[in-house]
Amino acid sequence: MNVHAVKAIYLFEMHRWLRTIVQSLAAPVITTSLYFIVFGAAIGRRMPEIDGVSYGAFIIPGLIMLSILTESISNGSFGIYMPKFAGTIYELLSAPVSTFEVVLGYVGAAATKSVVLGLIILATARLFVDFSIAHPFVMLAFLVLTSVTFSLFGFLTGIWADGWEKLSIIPILVITPLTFLGGSFYSIDMLPGIWRDIALVNPVVYLVSGFRWAFYGVSDVGVGVSLAATFGFLALCMAAVTWIFRTGWRLKS
Repeated sequence: MNVHAVKAIYLFEMHRWLRTIVQSLAAPVITTSLYFIVFGAAIGRRMPEIDGVSYGAFIIPGLIMLSILTESISNGSFGIYMPKFAGTIYELLSAPVSTFEVVLGYVGAAATKSVVLGLIILATARLFVDFSIAHPFVMLAFLVLTSVTFSLFGFLTGIWADGWEKLSIIPILVITPLTFLGGSFYSIDMLPGIWRDIALVNPVVYLVSGFRWAFYGVSDVGVGVSLAATFGFLALCMAAVTWIFRTGWRLKS
């Protein structure tokens, strides 16, 4: 493995992130804190418990997942889109660097940013809502796995996008609605029969449910199913990236 190439890509992306720290870190933390204040500290006190968990604590995993999914895709897509936009992608393609090393550098940096963001939001939530983490190692594993998976999906989005406006289509028009409808603010068991069956088609349900199980030991679907769904999506993304670099789709044209 070309460790120097991976390190160069990784450090370049991390330095770029630090230059835009207000937009990439402070903004999502402040936005999520507002959710904690309104839905957790204010409205949450007047809401009944869900599965034995206070409403303010119940929504914490969903809100963290909302930020993680959005930022992972944004970071992953922007990292690979910039070389395409600047025309330096050809230097990367002609360099003695394998597909795995390129993906490892870009996706590794994007996932690192998301994990840091998730941990900061988790610490911030403690200021507004009292909660516990029943399985901290499982929680961290879900956080890392989700960050890697959707950073890789963002990487694919950046390759697919041929304009700046397309970079925001997936996070805003697809991921955010799916997260809100994926049990972030409620349990899908509260839905009528047919709507619960429809909700199970939403892949975000499995992410939020598994992440919530790590906190409180309660979930809408089995934690094993959540892990299997996440790994399955990760495998699909890896297969797509391999095909793209093999064919040069959207990279060489």
